[in-house]
Amino acid sequence: MIDRYIKQRIKMVDSQIRARGVRDPRVLKAMEKVPRHLFVNEALRDQAYNDNPLPIDGGQTISQPYIVALMTEALELAGTEKVLEIGTGSGYQAAILAELVDHVFSIDRIASLAGEARRLLEALNYYNVAIRVGDGTLGWKDEAPFDAIMVTAGAPEIPKTLVSQLTVGGRLVVPVGGRHSQVLVKLTRLSEGVNDVKKEDLGGCRFVDLIGEYGWGY
Repeated sequence: MIDRYIKQRIKMVDSQIRARGVRDPRVLKAMEKVPRHLFVNEALRDQAYNDNPLPIDGGQTISQPYIVALMTEALELAGTEKVLEIGTGSGYQAAILAELVDHVFSIDRIASLAGEARRLLEALNYYNVAIRVGDGTLGWKDEAPFDAIMVTAGAPEIPKTLVSQLTVGGRLVVPVGGRHSQVLVKLTRLSEGVNDVKKEDLGGCRFVDLIGEYGWGY
């Protein structure tokens, strides 16, 4: 089957991602490969490679391609990691991660989104992604620790529950701030203590609310 969107993906990577400073060749390759148009509603497919987020079901969004690439690069993935994603949404970010690491675990609170993402990821042969429905702010304790954790919703503060599920040296990327704007924070765990961390500011962003016990509540 001919993928008529391949040229759009290459253009997206060149003009929106590489041009803004994302350099990890593995991330760029994954962004060129994963068919983003399949992760949006059919009526919006022709907008899938535009430089902006798009609405998906459940009042959620699929993030702007650049933000997906920026957050993924910030995790510093070499290929053998075990990664936790909080906020499965359409499944697009999970697919990007699945191109880069051995094991991806993803949590969403909306069962219909999780189910559709699972169906699509399996159809695309991403069998290294496990998805479950639940409160993502609690993490996935049974599978911890994780080498990297990505949160794709805005949190009022960094959930310590997630920091506690990182390996020492592990990276957490999370939008933190108010409900209408956040700062993208990269946190590296330096020791067994959950407060012994290094934080980096990756710039401003805007995400949907992180709903859960250690987010904006239920």
